[in-house]
Amino acid sequence: MRILFVGDVVGKPGRRILAEHLPALRREHALDYVVVNGENAAGGVGLTPAVARELQELGADAITLGNHTWDKRELAPAMDAFPALLRPLNYPPGAPGRGAGVVRRGQAAPLGVVNALGRVFATAQLDCPFRGVEQALEELAGRARAVLVDFHAEATSEKVAMGWFLDGRVSAVIGTHTHVQTADAMVLPGGTAYLTDAGMTGPWVSDLGMERGRIIERFLTQMPVRFEVAPGPCQFNGAVIDVDDETGRARSIAALAWREPLPGDADPAARAPAEPGARAH
Repeated sequence: MRILFVGDVVGKPGRRILAEHLPALRREHALDYVVVNGENAAGGVGLTPAVARELQELGADAITLGNHTWDKRELAPAMDAFPALLRPLNYPPGAPGRGAGVVRRGQAAPLGVVNALGRVFATAQLDCPFRGVEQALEELAGRARAVLVDFHAEATSEKVAMGWFLDGRVSAVIGTHTHVQTADAMVLPGGTAYLTDAGMTGPWVSDLGMERGRIIERFLTQMPVRFEVAPGPCQFNGAVIDVDDETGRARSIAALAWREPLPGDADPAARAPAEPGARAH
């Protein structure tokens, strides 16, 4: 089984580059499943039902969320209309939606997907993500050998701890939230593919996908400013994981990272990797 995980899609530009490249990636990597983090996909903050449908139409088999899950009010009452849409499982009881599920596509073996939110530096009062994921795995037992966990968290130490906590028990632990891809894609000793952060799919002439001037103004003045999704060329970040269908263990993980050139760039190859999937482990 081959799974593509797409790092945080930011706004309309992120959806545009996803639409342009996903069909070719599906063919090139013989993908069985595509899992997309969509918590910033609507205007750079949150997700709407319309954008959730768009991501599904683009080819997302599962959509995961994060700390901006509830930023678009219209999503909460529509959660049940999207079985493949997952929000962090460790929100308190009573929150709409669910944090784990099984997706099926064609003749591929079923894939379990789990979404959790970190607590270090978090503003919300959350249940323990470690115990929450453990409970989710008990509920998924017998339904899917392959399980991918999207751990949406700020602190590297918390993500690394989750990787070791789940090593040998899930197929992959992929970190999201920081929008900066890390260089530590690896298969842990127990057979779990791990990446601290998958990065961001969206505008790269920006500050984490947002218009950089607004962010700089906030740092300089410490005054509230309205963030806006940046225009311009985009980057695509994610990872392809190869999983043994029989054991559920990962055989390899390859980080994907490339950028569109700037308009009029004389040497676009000097700015970014020319081919995605340069790092395989």
